[in-house]
This record gives sequence, structure tokens and C-alpha cells, in this order.
Amino acid sequence: MTSGHDAYRTNAIETASPEQLTLMCYDGALRFMRRAAKALDEGDRHDASYATGRAQAIVNELNVTLDMEAGGEISSNLRSLYLFVNRHMSEAIVAGEATKIRESIDIIGDLRGAWAEAMNLGAAAA
Repeated sequence: MTSGHDAYRTNAIETASPEQLTLMCYDGALRFMRRAAKALDEGDRHDASYATGRAQAIVNELNVTLDMEAGGEISSNLRSLYLFVNRHMSEAIVAGEATKIRESIDIIGDLRGAWAEAMNLGAAAA
């Protein structure tokens, strides 16, 4: 049996546009990255590893959904950023220090902001 919140979230995902799904991925990655940074600050390496793994899985999903042919240089640059962010987060876990996760949060946060702005411009043009 699912809770009302789970049903709402499932419905939101199933009815979202591809653009909205990408935004949801950015939001989810940021949520887990913030959790990982907080856990490292508090010395909870177990939760930091868990949250980092979840964030990396989301960033991996963003990476594999890139259309390299249609996206050209932009997709190539995004792929490089996604790979960098995931490597940076792994290094943070190994070091037990949240600085690299915070740097990754800044990168993903900037990408999320740019994506949201592009969505708004697209909606305004429609």
C-alpha cells in the first residue's frame, strides 16, 4: 500500500514532460548532495556515502539521457560536467570532507537554474 505522498510523487513523475523530468532530476540530485555534505560535516560517513550514491545515480541518469547527436557541443560539455561532478563527489567521500560536494552543488545548482530559465523562456515563447 502506498501513501498519499508516494502516489502524488508517482503521478507527478508519470505525467511530467521530459523538460520537467530533467528539472526533477536536478532537484533530486541537489537534495541528496546537500544531505551528503551535511552528513560529512556531522561525521556520518555512512549516510554521506548513501546520499552521495543516490546523487551520483541521478547525475548518471542525466548523463545517459543526453542526445549527443542533436545536442552537439552542449551535450558534450554537459557530459564532461556530469562526469566531473560524479568524480568530485567520490573524492569527497574518500577524503571524508564536504568541500568537493559543495563545489558540485554549485555546478548542479547553476545547471538547474539555467534549465529552469530555458523552460520559462520556452513557455513564454509558446
